[in-house]
Order: sequence, then C-alpha cells, then structure tokens
Amino acid sequence: MHKQHKRRVEISGPGTTKFKIDNRRLVRIVALAIVFTMTGTVARAQKVDRIGVVTAGGAWYEVIDGLRVGLKQLGLTEGKHFALTIRDTKGSTAAAEEAAKSLEREKVSLLYTTQTSVTLAAKRATADTPIVFCAGADPVELGLVASFAKPGGRLTGVFYRDTDLTVKRLEILKEIVPKLRRVVTFYNPGNRVASESAKLVRETAGQMGVQFIERHIASAEDLQVNVRTLNIEEVDAYFEVSDALAVVHTQLIIDTAKAKRFATMFVNDASVTQGGMASYSVSRYETGRLSAKYVQRVLAGVKPNELPVEGVDKISLILNLGTAKQIGLTIPQRVLARADKAIK
Repeated sequence: MHKQHKRRVEISGPGTTKFKIDNRRLVRIVALAIVFTMTGTVARAQKVDRIGVVTAGGAWYEVIDGLRVGLKQLGLTEGKHFALTIRDTKGSTAAAEEAAKSLEREKVSLLYTTQTSVTLAAKRATADTPIVFCAGADPVELGLVASFAKPGGRLTGVFYRDTDLTVKRLEILKEIVPKLRRVVTFYNPGNRVASESAKLVRETAGQMGVQFIERHIASAEDLQVNVRTLNIEEVDAYFEVSDALAVVHTQLIIDTAKAKRFATMFVNDASVTQGGMASYSVSRYETGRLSAKYVQRVLAGVKPNELPVEGVDKISLILNLGTAKQIGLTIPQRVLARADKAIK
C-alpha cells in the first residue's frame, strides 16, 4: 500500500517566524475563521435597538400601545428587533427633562415622546439623540420643527389636534348642557400648551356668556385639594385642557364629578371609557400606530429632517350615556346623532 503523504504549507513573511501547517489543519483553521465571522455577522444583524420612551403616563399609555401594534405591523418584533425603555414622569416636566437626559446618557437609539409637554422637555434636555414625537399642538409654532414638510433638525413625528379642538369642545359641551353658566379647569400655568388652550376657552366662554373658572396647580397635591373642594353650587361642568398633570389624575376628576353630579368634557376618548361624560378628540392609539413608521425609518438610519411631519385627521365624538344618566342629564338627540360612539 502506498502511504498517504500530508502536504505541508509553509507560512512566512517579513518579520515572522516560519512555521508549517498540513492541509487538514489549514482547512480546520479556515473553517473556524468562517464560523466566527458568520457568528459575528448574525449577532450584529440581531442587534436589539433600544427606544427610550418618555411619557406623562395615564391616558398616554394608549399611544405606546398603538406604537407597539404599528411596529408589529411593520415587521418589527419587540424583544427581537427593539426594546422599549419607558420612563413614566407622572405629569412632571422636571421629571421628563431628567428622564430624557438619562436616556441620552444610556445611548438609546432614539427618544419617543407621547405628548407635547414631554416633547418640549426632551428637546431642551438633550443634544444629539433623534426624537420621534406625538404632539397635540402645532409643532411649528412650538419650535419643535422648522416646517411640516422639512423638519430641519433631529425631531419629527405625528401631530394630533388637541389644542385646535378646544373651542369646538366647549361648543359641544354647551349643546349638551344648554344652561351652562360656569365651567372649571385645572392646569399648570407653566405648561405652555395648557395655557394656550385655557386662553382659547377664556375667549370663547366670554362670547357665550359662560364664566370660565381657572384653577392653577403645580403638583398632584394641588390638584387633589382643588378637585375635592368643588361643589355643584360653584360649577356646572369640568372642562379639560391638555395639561399632563391633570390628565394623569383623570380618574379622580371623573369620580368626583359623578359623585357631585356635574358634567365633564375631556380631550381623550379613554377618559369617557373610564366614566367621563364626553370627549371630542383624535385617538391616542391611532396616533401611536401611525408614529411607528417614523420609529422604523429612524432605526433604519433615516434622519428625522428627511421625514415630513404627518397630521392625524380623524376626530371622534364619544359620549357616555350611563354617566349622563347618573348625573341627571339627558343628551340632546342632535348631539347624540353626531356621536361616533355612545357608551351605555
């Protein structure tokens, strides 16, 4: 029998020590090198992007629910392609700023903000991280973007019309309560969006002959005291302006209003599901779902200034007939006929 001779390969070069490798050993080394290279490539391909979510909490979790569904519809799986790191700031602007700073230090892939006041805080507090926002007030007027078509910076996202609907909400409330004389609201005067909404209510209420009672709050404790001291002799209805601190404590307001039998008008349809009387608004869930495509594109490397801001146009009137009955109010048929949803 002939002996099988192993061919040996000499590897040498300038500044190297000459050594010999047989063919079989060389094949094993090359195979291992390929495996390690492929493993590294797969690991990079399966990188999970961290999305830093800053929210005031409360009803705005609906936005986050919509975001999750929207990303899933776009083929992104939570835990495999992305992870949400959520910071609930309980309606505090200072907490929102600190949360945004912290997330930027942690090198998240992008920041995602669920409402206007949080977006403003995140922009102030950070310098480099891209931000995808959901804003209820005009982002151009607020200085978040240069224009809808050309954002011009590191922010872009979805605009849902909260402030723009303020006057219409008051008009609907007056239709529901024809003898409306006094409405009350709670907001932090340091909240730019809430202050602008309150100004619109003040002007419109004056034209309607309705007294607008403004209660300023700076903390959850302030709100609780003001809500619990309300009485039916003082007000006919509660009218919500878009203030994060008040919205986070919506359930307290709803429960108090039902117990003391006065009407309520909210900026979020979830508040009606919770027992509020009426809302006229854009769906927070749908806003989050539509914003998912911005998140997907930024994660893919597209710069925010290349993504025009999109508006959400579908507005719904939601009524809670059970709550109306509980407070002794009959909603006029003409209003009921216009409702997109009536909860019994």
